[in-house]
Amino acid sequence: MIDTTISFILWNVRTNVFPSLEIPKWYGLCWTLGIFLSYRIMFYVFKKEGKTIQQLDILTTYVIIGTLLGARLGHILFYDPIYYWNHLIEILPIRLSPSFEFTGLAGLASHGGGIGIFLAIYLYSKKYKESYLWILDRVTIAAALTGAFIRFGNLMNSEMIGIPTKVSWAFIFTKIDQMPRHPAQLYESVFCLFLFFLMFSIWKKTLGKLPEGLLTGIFLVLLFSFRFMDEFLKIDQESFESQMPINMGQILSIPFILTGLLLIKKANTSKLSNF
Repeated sequence: MIDTTISFILWNVRTNVFPSLEIPKWYGLCWTLGIFLSYRIMFYVFKKEGKTIQQLDILTTYVIIGTLLGARLGHILFYDPIYYWNHLIEILPIRLSPSFEFTGLAGLASHGGGIGIFLAIYLYSKKYKESYLWILDRVTIAAALTGAFIRFGNLMNSEMIGIPTKVSWAFIFTKIDQMPRHPAQLYESVFCLFLFFLMFSIWKKTLGKLPEGLLTGIFLVLLFSFRFMDEFLKIDQESFESQMPINMGQILSIPFILTGLLLIKKANTSKLSNF
């Protein structure tokens, strides 16, 4: 029974920015702001380390394409492959039934986006003969900042909501129900913002001195460990997850955590071998 004497946060934000226009939507705007600010951060990083802006622009194109394709395909493969097999046109950001509808950036999986980024940077590094781990270490700084904006976009959309709770900072997502819930997407947004400042601070203080891959390892372990724990406070995205001991988001987080631990071990081994 929820204590009605507690004043919870009433969340009834419309998904579109302007009341009379269907687009832009807050979610898309958060994506755009995240990418723009992350680009400015990478501009600073590349300039500081003697890289050209042309290199950054090409890398940014690779990463954006990899993120969007990976996130979309990740959602399709990890969460609802049967539905999309029977509705192939909806892989695109449109729906034809019962009438034509532009769905926009609906149905994106962050784990798929992460895989897409890894592959995109790999392709870039091979084509332009750059160090794969060096690039990853810098991109993680921007990825943390973009992640903060994307999760805030989820909050604006009243999606990825948390489980019911009695905590005083609970949100009532009125578009869903009248139940006070954990603002799980806000937790992750704030953590990503913290992670951005941490990654940027480490990079700035140790410019060029850290073994390659260490920043990426730290990023992966911290982000996906937090994601694993935060999933306990979220409702399941798909019904099939209720039959699983841990949900799909937690299962997909484990390989990222293990990869991070391997990168940290590799970086420490490399550091010790240099003495």
